[in-house]
Amino acid sequence: MTRIRTRGEDVRKFILEHVEKHPTDINRFTAEHFGITRQAVNKHLQNLTSEQAITETGKTRSRIYKLCPLLEWRGHFEISSELAEDLVWRNDVAVVLGQMPDNVIEIWHYGFTEMFNNALDHSGGSEINVRILKTAANTEMLLWDDGVGIFKKIQTELNLLDERHAILELAKGKLTTDPKNHTGEGIFFTSRMFDDFDILSGGVYFSHKFGGREDWILERDKPGNETMVWMKLNNHTARTTKKIFDQFSSGDEFGFNKTVVPVKLAQYGNDKLISRSQAKRLLARIELFKIVMFDFSGVEAIGQAFADEIFRVFPQRHKEIELFAIKANSGIKRMITRVKSGKSEIE
Repeated sequence: MTRIRTRGEDVRKFILEHVEKHPTDINRFTAEHFGITRQAVNKHLQNLTSEQAITETGKTRSRIYKLCPLLEWRGHFEISSELAEDLVWRNDVAVVLGQMPDNVIEIWHYGFTEMFNNALDHSGGSEINVRILKTAANTEMLLWDDGVGIFKKIQTELNLLDERHAILELAKGKLTTDPKNHTGEGIFFTSRMFDDFDILSGGVYFSHKFGGREDWILERDKPGNETMVWMKLNNHTARTTKKIFDQFSSGDEFGFNKTVVPVKLAQYGNDKLISRSQAKRLLARIELFKIVMFDFSGVEAIGQAFADEIFRVFPQRHKEIELFAIKANSGIKRMITRVKSGKSEIE
């Protein structure tokens, strides 16, 4: 009986975790995954519907299933010297989230307080709004302020090319406009703890998905000054803050000394990554780390000068830093091997 009950719990958990991506075929998808009949899956769907964990609309083949919101909460906070992220967490947000596994609460605690504090200290706005939506499977949180826009502020204060350049620097980590009071680690680690992490600000949209491609940017037609941060996490994830922190520390040392640089973020439109100037932009501030992994996801090719600057010239000047190329195609690997061997082309 215990084995049957455990199997049923596994089936229901699977349904809750996948129904968002399979609203019309969750019955077939679940049956194939577990090797059971659709009639058996249908009983679980009926139970989840009666428990108000999911809803169903339509009939027979046109039936659509969706997760039911367990709660939806909104908070509005006027920015003042008395407003503090730890008080908002303790008095409002933690209460709304309710009972969750300790590791999940720890991730939410870290992510919320880091993002709320960023808005407090850096937005220059007058208010912060928070929206929480919780289902049986996931919890989403949206924070937005009416400030100057995070990417625009970084661009202006650090004299960067544009908002896209600001995202590239944020993706590396250890970036802050206020080094006396901030380490510049908040957004880097928060973006890697959640299943989905998005920032919409100014003219660009930054997104990071756990276990997927590293980072990407979209530009929008009607820029706004506000900053919106969206985070989503499975309510039963096994992920922990410690696991994420440990991924970016090397050897026996503690601390943030290892990073991943998404090379794609240095590429504008159809431009090719061929120049030393592009490479130097990608290399900016990586001397702050001991291990740097250049992620070539989404990059089709690189030029000789670009590769030479990163994988031959820079290592000669910084022998204490280890550089690695990951997720590179065969053409990029050949180019990197070529420049490392000292072979060059006329530039």
